[in-house]
Amino acid sequence: MQVYALTGVPPEVQAYAMAKYSRSAQSLRESISELSVQRAEQFLNTFYFQYGHRSIADLAHIALAIEEISILAAIRVVDEPLWDGQERSTRYQDFRKSGYHTPDEITDPEQRRRYADTATALFSAYHALTTRLTDLLADAYPADAGADAAAHRRTLRARAFDLARYLLPLATRTSVGQVTSARVLERQIARLRGDHLAELRAIGDAMRAACREPGYDLARERVLAALNGHAAALPALADALAPVLPAPTLVKYAEPAEYPARARAELAPIAARLLDGIEPCRTATVDLVPTPSAEIDALTALLYGADPAGRSYRQVQSVVEGLGAGERADVLDAAFRHRGPHDEWPRALHAGYPLTFDILVDAGAFRDLHRHRRCVQIIQPFTAAHGFDDMEALVRTGLGRAADAAIAAGIPAALTTPLNAAAAASIQLATDHHEAGAYLLPLATRVRAAFKMDLAEAAYITELRTKPGGHFSYRRAAFEMYRSFAAQHPTLARHIRVTDPAVGDDMLAR
Repeated sequence: MQVYALTGVPPEVQAYAMAKYSRSAQSLRESISELSVQRAEQFLNTFYFQYGHRSIADLAHIALAIEEISILAAIRVVDEPLWDGQERSTRYQDFRKSGYHTPDEITDPEQRRRYADTATALFSAYHALTTRLTDLLADAYPADAGADAAAHRRTLRARAFDLARYLLPLATRTSVGQVTSARVLERQIARLRGDHLAELRAIGDAMRAACREPGYDLARERVLAALNGHAAALPALADALAPVLPAPTLVKYAEPAEYPARARAELAPIAARLLDGIEPCRTATVDLVPTPSAEIDALTALLYGADPAGRSYRQVQSVVEGLGAGERADVLDAAFRHRGPHDEWPRALHAGYPLTFDILVDAGAFRDLHRHRRCVQIIQPFTAAHGFDDMEALVRTGLGRAADAAIAAGIPAALTTPLNAAAAASIQLATDHHEAGAYLLPLATRVRAAFKMDLAEAAYITELRTKPGGHFSYRRAAFEMYRSFAAQHPTLARHIRVTDPAVGDDMLAR
C-alpha cells in the first residue's frame, strides 16, 4: 500500500493525472512526471467538453480570494451546496474600516447622495455603538486580578460587535476565501455572470479571469527573489518556475446562466396571483412545516422562492395543496420554460426531504446558518417588509449583566433610529432599483428562508449552533429548530446534545 500527498501541481494537470487512473495502470507519480499543461488541455478539451465526462472537473480544486465585495454579494457568491471557504467575521473584525459598495445601478446623483448619507450614518452609528457597548460590558464584567487586560478588552469588544453588527448594511465590504472543484466553480461563475446585479456579474467575470491568469504562487515568489534575476540562466529551473494558470480550460465556457433569473421572472407574477390576499405571517422564528408529497413540496418551494411578499412556507403550501392539476402544471411549465440543454433542475425541485424548517431571522444570523451545506436552502428575496426584532429584547439577550445599564443608557433607541431610517431609504431606492435597494438593508433586517434536510443534519445544526459562545441570535433560532423537531420526533430528540440558550452564557467565552 502507498499513500502520499500531492502538492505543487497545476489543478488541471492534477485532474488529468487522477483521471488516468481509469485509463492507465500508472501511479500518480508516474502520470504527473510525464504530463504537461498542454497535454492536460488537450485531454480536457476532448473528454470534458466533447465527451461530457464532467466528473473530471471534480479532480481539479482551485483556491480563490474574492476581496472587497459587499456582504450582499458574498451571500450569493457562497450560495453553493458543494462549497468550502471562509468569510470575514463580524465578531472579530471592525468593519468600519471596510467601507461600503455603491451599486452601479444607481446613476442619479441625488440618489447616490442619499445612498451615501444612509450608509455613512449606519457606519457612524455602528462605530459609536461598539465603543459604548464595550465600555458598558467592561463595567459589568471587570477583568480578574492578574488577567491580560488587552485580551479581556478584545473579548468584550467581540461581544459588543455581536450587537453592533445589526447596524452594518449589506453594502458593507467583506472578503471571501474559497476552495472548490472546477465543476462547482464553473457553475458558480456562470450563475454569478447571469445575476441581475452588476456587482455579481463583475465578480463572476473576475473569477473567470483569475482562473485563466497566473495565480499567486508564494513558493515561486520566494525562489525568484532568492535567485535575484538569475533564473533565466538555468533553463530547467526557469521552466519549473513558469507561472501556473489555475484552470484556463475548465472555465473557458462558463457563460452567463440565464435560466435561473428567467425562471424567477416567470414564477414571480404567478406567485403574486395565487397568493394574493394572504397577509404574510411573520410571528414565528422557526416553523417545522408538515411534510407533504414530493410534488406539493416542489411546487411550494418554487412559489415560496419567488414570492415578493415573503409569505411563510406553510402559507404557500396550503395554497398549493388546493390547486388543481392544471394550475400545478402551469407552475411547473413556467419553471421549466427557459431551461436550456445544459441547465440543471431548479434548486427548489430538490424535494422530498423529511424536514423543512421555515426560518425568519435577522440577516446576520441567516449568514451563520447559510454556511450549512448539507441541506437545501430556498432563500426568498431580501426585503425591508420583514422588519426587525425588538431591540430591547435583543439587548437583554445579548449583553447579560450589562443589559439593564444599556437599556437605561438608551441603547435600544440607538439601534432602532438608524435601522428605521435605513429601511425607509432602502424601500425608497427599491422603487427605482428593485435589486439595488437591498444594499441598504442592515444586518438586523429579517430574512426568510426554507432549510430542507434529513434528521442527522437537523441534529448537527442544533447541537453545533446552540453551544455557548455562539451568537445569541442563531443560538435562539437553532434551539427553536430543536424544540419543533422534538415535538414531532421526541424519541430521536432525546439523543441530541442541545444547549438551551436561556440558561445563560459566559460572556467571556469566545
